Amino acid sequence: MRILPLFKERSFGVLRKEEKSMSRKNKEALQGIIYILPSFVLILVFCIVPIFMSAYFSFTDYNIMNPPVFAGIDNYVQMFKDDYVTAAVKNTLLYVLMTVPFQTIISLAFAGFIAQKLNGKKGGEFLRSVMFIPVIASAVTAGTIWRIILSTDGGILNNILGIFGISPVNWLGSTSTSLVSICIVAVWKNVGYFLVIYYAGIMGIPKDLYEAARVDGATTIQQFTKITLPMLKPITYLVVTLGIIWSFQVFDLSYQMTGGGPGHSSVTLVMGIYNAAFKQYRMGYACAMAMFLLVIIVIINFLENLFFQEKKEAR
Repeated sequence: MRILPLFKERSFGVLRKEEKSMSRKNKEALQGIIYILPSFVLILVFCIVPIFMSAYFSFTDYNIMNPPVFAGIDNYVQMFKDDYVTAAVKNTLLYVLMTVPFQTIISLAFAGFIAQKLNGKKGGEFLRSVMFIPVIASAVTAGTIWRIILSTDGGILNNILGIFGISPVNWLGSTSTSLVSICIVAVWKNVGYFLVIYYAGIMGIPKDLYEAARVDGATTIQQFTKITLPMLKPITYLVVTLGIIWSFQVFDLSYQMTGGGPGHSSVTLVMGIYNAAFKQYRMGYACAMAMFLLVIIVIINFLENLFFQEKKEAR
């Protein structure tokens, strides 16, 4: 007869433990929600909602002074016929193609050099610090400095070329060199940031792998291609992704150095959005351009993910 009460007591004890466990889990879940709620609200208000608002306004004729009027796809039709937008898209794509590969390769090369030759030495720390200075400087400051350096009249670079008997080059005033000059400055500014990322990744690779490779007779180049590059693949993915996103967002360097000129030779898509919205007050048209830019970035990001995924499966 005593067995039944004991069974009930044990069952009740198990239930109490389960209730306490569930209560603890609920508290932890509630704490987690409370922690992420402010960030979620900020992302919702300043990122997600503006995207949907831009999508809505892109189908309207909206100029700030008057309420938006539904215009269907007129903004998109006009955008694809606009020579200014065509030039902006072409320049933006060229900017991406010229900056992303070079800043990725240069930052990886410097990171590898510092990790292999200057690791733990003052020279390595000094070089990393010096190369990170452009990252700290604002794009407006960097653009102003380089505008002075590249100036046709009294510019430092043209003065140096003059010493060797080379005629001055109109770096920022020529349609053939204006965009290239901006790309060079962008690479100079971004390399230090990606160098730090690559350096941290290289230092995280186990030294045993290199020692084993040296025992097997692997050369320095073979160690780099067979060990360093594969181990840095996730970091390379991050560097390339950030580089592409930043390149599509370029505005301040181009605006400060050339103003988009001469002609439309260095105008970018973001500059076109700015001009349409805040100079022409065509908010609907600017939103259509912004949505077009968003679609381009999403497509390129998808193709990039596909490329890295295929390489991962191939291994």
